[in-house]
Amino acid sequence: MNENIRRILNEISELEEELATVIDEQQERLHYRIEGSKIRFEENLRRIHHELKTGVLPWLRKSELRNIVSAPFIYAMIVPFVMLDVFLFVYQSVCFPLYRIPKVRRSNYVVVDRHHLGYLNVIEKVNCMFCGYADGLLSYTRQIVSRTEMYWCPIKHARKVLDPHRRYARFTDFETGEDYEAHVNEMRKKLSAEGRGNPSTD
Repeated sequence: MNENIRRILNEISELEEELATVIDEQQERLHYRIEGSKIRFEENLRRIHHELKTGVLPWLRKSELRNIVSAPFIYAMIVPFVMLDVFLFVYQSVCFPLYRIPKVRRSNYVVVDRHHLGYLNVIEKVNCMFCGYADGLLSYTRQIVSRTEMYWCPIKHARKVLDPHRRYARFTDFETGEDYEAHVNEMRKKLSAEGRGNPSTD
């Protein structure tokens, strides 16, 4: 890998770790705590949430018609999403152990917790649950696909890719072919090493 690319990737990782630390420190100053699957709010914050809450009927009355009309089309997507979820579970369970690469932990990506907020009504909570599940599932999917691509085809595209996954920068250049087999073996070793506790490129 080009040394300049390696340096930039290392800098990105360091900045992401710094950002995670800052976010953790900020959350410590907020008025809630996480206990297992429960989120506990301070009494004062619960009262404020209750005062801010808009009932379902007033919320529906002020909703735009286009939002109401689109709702069935949005929620119909739950069927392919759940099917994708099931197929990903089967795929990972069968293929990743055969490839000797670590499985992607679903709970790191599919996070559904905004329904605990007291200022949301029932419809808003369901909306947030759906978005958290769908967006998390697609992030989870991307990680599974990125590991699969790194195992089978770690080659950059000839055309520019918008917002590629983190592993993509480590792929071999499009026109380079002489050391391709060695590069594939190197990528597979890196994937296996992640399962032994080495840093991930997710």
